[in-house]
Amino acid sequence: MRLERLLKRLNNNGRRGDYPLALDIKSISANSKTVRDGSLFVAVEGTKSRGSDFIAEALRNGALCVVGSRPKTEVSFKNVPFIKVRNSRLALAVLADEFFDHPSKKLKVAGVTGTNGKTTITYLIRDILKQADLSSGIIGTINYCYGDKVLPAVNTTPGPIELQSLLNDMAKSACRYCVMEVSSHALSQERTAGIDFESAIFTNLTPDHLDYHKTLENYFLAKSRLFSALKTEAHAIVNLDSPYGARLRSLNRGRFVGYAIDSPADFKARDLSLSLEGSEFVLEARGIKSKIKTRLLGRHNILNILAAIAFGVTQKIELPQIQKAVENFEGVRGRLCRVKARERNVFIDYAHTPDALENVLSVLRQFTKGRLRVVFGCGGERDRLKRPLMGKVAEKYSDTIIITSDNPRAEEPLAIAKEIAAGIKTKEYKIILDRRQAIELALEKSNFSDTVLIAGKGHENYQIFKDNKIEFDDQIAAEEYIREKGL
Repeated sequence: MRLERLLKRLNNNGRRGDYPLALDIKSISANSKTVRDGSLFVAVEGTKSRGSDFIAEALRNGALCVVGSRPKTEVSFKNVPFIKVRNSRLALAVLADEFFDHPSKKLKVAGVTGTNGKTTITYLIRDILKQADLSSGIIGTINYCYGDKVLPAVNTTPGPIELQSLLNDMAKSACRYCVMEVSSHALSQERTAGIDFESAIFTNLTPDHLDYHKTLENYFLAKSRLFSALKTEAHAIVNLDSPYGARLRSLNRGRFVGYAIDSPADFKARDLSLSLEGSEFVLEARGIKSKIKTRLLGRHNILNILAAIAFGVTQKIELPQIQKAVENFEGVRGRLCRVKARERNVFIDYAHTPDALENVLSVLRQFTKGRLRVVFGCGGERDRLKRPLMGKVAEKYSDTIIITSDNPRAEEPLAIAKEIAAGIKTKEYKIILDRRQAIELALEKSNFSDTVLIAGKGHENYQIFKDNKIEFDDQIAAEEYIREKGL
């Protein structure tokens, strides 16, 4: 692609170097180590490193052009154009969109944002689209998948280059839709700038990632950017049971669609019936009144289902097709999924925030005749403020609490556990840092009337420590012990 075409949408204010702009750019990179002959290098100013410090390396590796906001003065641009921009992150997203020829305009892109529920909603929507014979791809926490491709997810929402490349591949693979989780980090870092969203879905907002955003208000404002950037013909599908959902009505530029259990809304669930085997409710929406059955557990999953149904209806998918997809949906691995056991109620869930843990424990509490046992930890180098809050939630609903390691990263596991324990005031608890031992003890002490919840990691099949990363899967660990003991 010619450089002059690539740069046409940039709000640039100057250029150094006298090399003509009629250059053939073969790739874009924000990583100097991946720059090759013919690359355009974007020097992104990050939170931990400055891209301008790597311009020299990018030039040595063959960069034909550099885009950035603060170049290193000692680097010579005598033979290489330097395009100065105000915002290097935004520039990267705009350039990636241009380089891949605006792939989001060739798809219908649905973005799902919020603290909890994003993954479940994206997979529900995928199944609804499949039931209607509409092909789709998914970009999210678990993986990136479309057609017969399943790619590992490094970030919930990847960087702009990978993101636009994925959208481009989806369009070429005849996908009609892309359903993607949109993280607050991605929004604040401009990763999704340039993407033409057909729909935006808001789930809820509770304290998370405050180590990055600092305040809950900043966290909300990051999420709200998905809605303020919508085109007027796009759909904004919003949970009105969340106090932050109502605020999005005024910030949103698209067609507003509300869903709720308790609040007035376009899509509403009534007459809820909940059990450990599944849920039922009556859907009332736009003249529709229909009973919905699902294998998913809990009020929070009914809200997730309402969001997916609202999306399906706005896409003019017939309600019987939507119903069938919802009824057949088996859930997402690691999202309140049941571990097979003859005499035990054992569940795995990704809950890693106080609100998510409360949602899951409150559901299980209702249907547990014996003792409710929880095994969980908190990730290292992540929001420390939520650790005692997680302990407080565990104390509120659980009879037995085992605090263990999650992904401690470079932090001391015992120190993390003690910060969790600080939120537990009246109940006894155990700290067992070996996660396998913690799981096995919870299962060993349980009986047929008890429920065991293993929380925090869900689908993840690893643990990250200071010096290594090991294979570990909660579900496999539980299943192996259950088989060994014949439970």
